[in-house]
Formats: sequence, C-alpha cells, structure tokens
Amino acid sequence: MAQSASRTDRRHTPRQKDNRSEAQRDRDRILYNSAFRRLAGVTQVVAAEEGDVFHNRLTHSIKVAQFGRRIAEKLIREADEGTLQAVGGLDPDVVEASCLAHDIGHPPFGDVAERELDKLASGIGGFEGNAQSFRVVTKLGIHSPWDTERESSKYEGLDLTLATLNAVLKYPWKKGEGPKKTKKWGVCGSEEDDFRFARSLTTPQDKRRSLEAELMDWADDVTYSVHDMEDFYRAGLIPLDRLKIDDRSKKDFYDRTFARDDGEAARLVTEGRFTRTQLEEAFETILQTMPVEEPYSATREQRCHLRNLTSGLIRLYIQSVSLQTSNTTDARIRIEPERKCQVVMGKELTWHFVILNPSLGAQQQGHRTIIKGLHTIFSNEADERRFSSFPQSARESLETAESDQEHLRIIVDLIAGMTEQQAIQMYQRLAGITLGSVLLNIVR
Repeated sequence: MAQSASRTDRRHTPRQKDNRSEAQRDRDRILYNSAFRRLAGVTQVVAAEEGDVFHNRLTHSIKVAQFGRRIAEKLIREADEGTLQAVGGLDPDVVEASCLAHDIGHPPFGDVAERELDKLASGIGGFEGNAQSFRVVTKLGIHSPWDTERESSKYEGLDLTLATLNAVLKYPWKKGEGPKKTKKWGVCGSEEDDFRFARSLTTPQDKRRSLEAELMDWADDVTYSVHDMEDFYRAGLIPLDRLKIDDRSKKDFYDRTFARDDGEAARLVTEGRFTRTQLEEAFETILQTMPVEEPYSATREQRCHLRNLTSGLIRLYIQSVSLQTSNTTDARIRIEPERKCQVVMGKELTWHFVILNPSLGAQQQGHRTIIKGLHTIFSNEADERRFSSFPQSARESLETAESDQEHLRIIVDLIAGMTEQQAIQMYQRLAGITLGSVLLNIVR
C-alpha cells in the first residue's frame, strides 16, 4: 500500500492557493467541462428531444449530485472522525463531484448505444459507459494550458484528485477482472496509469469501491427510481393509480418482473439477497402511501401531491443509509433492506412500462442504425486516410495516430461524445439523407 499518497494528490499539478478545497476545485472543473454540458442532449430513458417532461442525463446528474451530497453530510454528522478514517475518508464535495461525473461518458441514445458501441469496439477492448466516464475525466476532458514548445496541452484530462477519481470508479476494475456476477467494468487499458493512481491508497487485490463511490451509486439508483416513476406517471405511461387498486395489473407487473432473467429484482432473488415476497411487500408498502387516485391530468392538487411524494421518498432514502463498520460485508454503507427493495422495484416499473414498450423499441432500432452507420462511415474514411469529413478535434487526433486501433478508439470517442441531435444530423449528412448547410459545423 502506498502510504505516501494523499486523497488530495493530483497526477499532473501541485496544490494551488485557492479559496476552495481541492475537492471543490474538482467539482467546478467537472461542472464547467463541455462534456458535462453535452448531457443536456443525451437520453436518460426516452429521447432528450421529447421535452422537459422527462429527465435527460444532465438533469439526472444534477439531482444525483444533490442527493449524494446530502447523504454524505448526514453521515458526517453522525460519525466520529476515527470511524470516517477507518472507512477511507468522506468529503461531501468529493461525493458531489463524482455524482456530477458518473454519466459524463455515456453515449447518445442511452443503453442501446452503449451495447452497440461495445460490439463495434470489440477489437479494441470494447466500450462501457462507466469506463468512458473515467476516460473523459482522465484523457479527453480539456483543462490544461497549451504548451507552445510541445505544441500540445501540458497534460490530458481534468487532473482531478485521487479521491475524486476513485469515487468516479463505480466498478474499480478492468474488463474481465471484476466479480463473476457482473459484466460491468470501469476502466480501459489506455487509462491504466490513471487507474493505478486513483487506487493508490488500496492494495491491488482490493476490488471494493470507495465509500464515496458507494454513495454515488446509491444516489444514482434512488434518483433514477424516483424521478422516472414521477416522469412516466405524469406522461401516462406508468399507471400508479391502477396498480393501487387493480390486483390483476399488479400481478402482471410482478410476474413479468421476476420472469425477466436479466432484471435486477430477479437477480437479487436468485442470489438469495431478497425473496420475491420481500420485494413485493416493500413495493406494496410504498404504493399504498402514494397519493395517486386517478391518471395524471396536471391539476394543482395532483402536482402538490406528486411533489410531496417525491420529496418524501428522497428524504426517506437519505435516512436509510448508515455506515457499515462491521467486517461481515465488503460494503462500506448499510441500506435498510426495505428501502433497497423499494428502490429496486421502482426501477422495475420503468423497465416494465417504458423500456419494454414496443414504441420505444422501434426508436431504439433507429438509434442502433445511426450508431452503426456512423461507425461504418467513419471507419471507412479513416482506412482510406480521408479525414476531411471529421470534426476538427477528431481530425487532429487521427492525423497523429500511429495505428488502426488508435483510429478506431478516436472514432468511438467521437461518436460517444456527441449529443443525440449531433449524431442524427451527422449521420443524415454523411449518408446523404439530408446534406444540411456548409456553414453548419455539427460537432465543434
């Protein structure tokens, strides 16, 4: 274990005099980065252009950050300094920064594009949204001043502190090196040095997430569960009112949820962490407290009830978290089992009523076509060393790349870094569907 390392260390620059803490500087660097701003044009569940009824990745990330910070502040109030040191340290600004960054590398069109890019990038190690988030903050983000002598930036990425980089690592391992129960991974081989730096306060055998990463993960789950349930009830897609009174509709939801082998609820039952009865009863408890008696029609009364419901759930799920100080588990936090079950079933609502909806499936097929089409066209252009159709930033990287594999990684980075409108417009232009104006640079 590298005892000389400090949570506030940065790889490339020393500490600077500032009125902010090192973690606050991290938060601000993420907040002002263009990759974070791009999330306003990226799907959370349904397409970003559907309107402000639904959360996009940006509004989702802002709420995750608020929730994560509040949990951290609660735990700090409750624990003594020795306990906090024993679990690796806790800083609300680190938690907030990691929450803001947790989706910063996710591609346009959400999970469907992530799976498609993973297939297309199989020859260069695959693609994973969490690993791409780590790549953005360590390689692709711009913060360094320009070095005139080297004709390049002095360093790559945002040069975040060790603590924040470690907190961004929801899956602190490379592809194929994590627990058998997950196919997820959090870092590409190209970021090996940054990964070692981020994990320098742990032993190589330790696969556990930091405390701050665990808080980020819980904040992500809760926010996804609560605000998607609200969004899709308002949109008429999740019939909360019917589920309260119609046992047949509720049974159909339960049966389909536990029959979906790749679903989280079914997995938790298979692993023996919860029973189906526990999950159903927890959902029933929260469902019966919901003040929803009829389909949403945006009356002032309904809006008040809905706002009180979501704020009450957020408060409940903040209070459900405590520090795990025993050695009986690898987790650093304890979440009340009933609350965990409720959040899982809230997420399953979105799967059952929205993600598996045929109308969304048709959209997703179009999204796959766009991602594959962009990859094919860009790859063919790169093979022929024709870079004129690429945005300037990608063109500069392609011209200095030394191998075909580097070309492919640059292309994947380019596609993953687009908003959905940029991906659609770029595909239409390159495929000759709609040529657009020569004055319009789609990606800057």
